[in-house]
Amino acid sequence: MTYAPTPGVVISEVTALGPFFALHTHAPDARPVEPWVPMSRKLVEDRVSAVRGWLAAAGGQPLDAVEVRVAASVTHLGLAARLLSPALAAFVLHGRLLAFGLSDVYWQPVLGGPVPLSVPGTAVSAGAVAPEELTAFLDGPLGELAAAIGPFSLSPHILQGNIASALNGAATMIATVRPELAERTRTAVTLLLAGPPLRGSATTTANGAFRRRSCCLIYRAAPGHKGSLCGDCVLHRNADSARSR
Repeated sequence: MTYAPTPGVVISEVTALGPFFALHTHAPDARPVEPWVPMSRKLVEDRVSAVRGWLAAAGGQPLDAVEVRVAASVTHLGLAARLLSPALAAFVLHGRLLAFGLSDVYWQPVLGGPVPLSVPGTAVSAGAVAPEELTAFLDGPLGELAAAIGPFSLSPHILQGNIASALNGAATMIATVRPELAERTRTAVTLLLAGPPLRGSATTTANGAFRRRSCCLIYRAAPGHKGSLCGDCVLHRNADSARSR
C-alpha cells in the first residue's frame, strides 16, 4: 500500500528544512489575529517602503540614496523566495502541490530575515501531482506577487530573474539539508526553468554554476552603488563596468 502523508505531515516535513521553508497553517475561513496580517497588495507596497528605509539605514545613507526600484526588487526577491521555497519542498518531498492565492496568505512583515508565513490548512493537494503542475504555482501566487509589485515598474526580466534565483536558492538549501533529495530537486528546477514563464531567465556556466540573466539591483543600495554582487548575478562577467553605471 502506498504511503500517503497527511497535509499536516507534509507541512511539518517542509518546515523542518529551515526558516525559509517554515509554514504555519490556519483554517480556510479563519482570520489569524495580530501580529498576523493578510498579504494584501497594499501591505506589499508598504513593504517596499520599509525595505527601502532598512537598506538606507544599513548603508548609513539618507532615504533618497536608495532607489525605489532597488527596494522593490529586493522586496520581490525576498517574498518570492519565501513563497516558492516551501512549494518546491512539498513537491520534492511528497509530490504535493501547494495551492493557494496570495490573498489566502497571512504573514508577519518583519525585516532582516525570512518572514513568518501562514497558509490555509487545505493548501496541500490531496495527492501527488505531475511535475508540470508546479508551473501553476508560478502563475498563481507568484504571478499575483508580481502584479502587486507592478506599480514600481520593475522589468519582467528582473522579476523572472528574481524567481529563478529564488528557485535555485531553495534547491540548494534542500540539497544541503537533505542530500538524498538533490537529484529530484534539480530535476524539478530544471523543468521549471525550461518552461514558461522562466525560460531564458537563467543559465549554467561552463563550470556548472547557476547564473541568472538579470540583476536584482541590490548592489545599488550600497553607498556609491558599489555593493557586492550576489553569487549568481549576471554582472559577475563584467562587474567593473556594471559598478560604474
